[in-house]
Amino acid sequence: MSDSVRDNPQPSADRQEPASAAAKVRGFPHAPGVYLMKDAADRVIYVGKAKDLRNRVSSYFLKQAAEDPRTANLVREIADVDFIPADSEIDALLMEARLIKDIQPKYNRELRDDKTFPYLEIYTREDFPRVTVTRKPRSRGVKLYGPFTNSRGLRGAVQVLQRIFRFRTCSLEIDEKDQRWRWFRPCLLAAIKQCSAPCNLRISKEDYRKAIQRLQQFLEAGKKTLLREMREEMEAAAKQLRFEEAARLRDEIALLETLDQRGDLSRHVQPEVFPIDPKRGLAGLQKVLHLNQRPRVVEGIDVAHTAGTETVAALVQFIDGLPFKPGYRKFRIRSVEGVDDFASVREVVSRRFRRAAEEGQLLPDVLLIDGGKGQLNAALGALEPLAIKVPKVVALAKREEELYVPDAEEPIRLSRNSFALRLLQYVRDEAHRFAQHYHHALRRRSTLGE
Repeated sequence: MSDSVRDNPQPSADRQEPASAAAKVRGFPHAPGVYLMKDAADRVIYVGKAKDLRNRVSSYFLKQAAEDPRTANLVREIADVDFIPADSEIDALLMEARLIKDIQPKYNRELRDDKTFPYLEIYTREDFPRVTVTRKPRSRGVKLYGPFTNSRGLRGAVQVLQRIFRFRTCSLEIDEKDQRWRWFRPCLLAAIKQCSAPCNLRISKEDYRKAIQRLQQFLEAGKKTLLREMREEMEAAAKQLRFEEAARLRDEIALLETLDQRGDLSRHVQPEVFPIDPKRGLAGLQKVLHLNQRPRVVEGIDVAHTAGTETVAALVQFIDGLPFKPGYRKFRIRSVEGVDDFASVREVVSRRFRRAAEEGQLLPDVLLIDGGKGQLNAALGALEPLAIKVPKVVALAKREEELYVPDAEEPIRLSRNSFALRLLQYVRDEAHRFAQHYHHALRRRSTLGE
């Protein structure tokens, strides 16, 4: 489960009783994130998102919240509160949805079903690529954008984009070489100049694909120029008293701006959309890493810190492709001062495997480090003096999802739909979540004196 904060099977030796929930909130940041309300049994009973964590969560401890019928029952049960920071409001919204689906808190009525956020999908392998909005994207032959948090805004934005780039949204299987399409009657969208009518071969494959490439550039990086031009047109129309045109442009700009309300395809994976198949993931790992047999135990390590303070690391263990929580471990970095991820990785790997050798613990078939070639070399360097043979040590870099393996100059670039990559992402993201959760707990103890 991703982004779960329900369990930590390894209790900290220096754990203290938490301060009262209301007092704890005074140490929350004025920043976006997700908050988790817990009852006296430490069960998460409500998950919410916030633009400003401290202001939003503080409102639950006001007299009005205790008297409001919508929140009174919840407020009476709150014994503790926790939070997970987010990079933006969009990240917080997507994180909230994921946590609610994972935890199913009793006071969350919405987002508990299997409904997913939509994607914008471009069929790249067609002669004339179609563009669609879907909650069930194809696994191959498409370019995906999303997930988007505003479904209505996304559909409205697609209509605006269609007027500009004149792409098709129909499901016709158009073959440029089949001249019978010249006798096909286009739909109304061609008549209102919202589609270039490839179904009637009114545009060549090359010219149509150039329009799709411009659309992709717009979606990936080029929105500012178009929006600036539209704002200039809107201001000119208003000055010339063409108020209906100015209002239309204003609404179109607002719709296009909703395209920013989306997550990252690799970071905000929706398991309901892209299910992880453990067996096929492990089989894929065996093939990609050239292992003699299918791996059973995969461990992941991640380091977390803020400006070099309270540096910690986490180790997660997966058996047969699924999380094995008793195998999770957390580490406070002892020998490293300041920010040095390589040295931190060396310390964690050394401590974990030295203890494994001393106690005869089960060794993983694959050890995954969150990072690139530098982190990989640090892990290998830590193992060398221990004379421990781990069948395969690899590192997965977040930015391009490149897989670094020993004795290879270039990283492996797996398909986004690769079962092996999906499993490695699951392990990497779970290690990151576990490390971040431990790091924030230590920071709160330091700040609040817990």
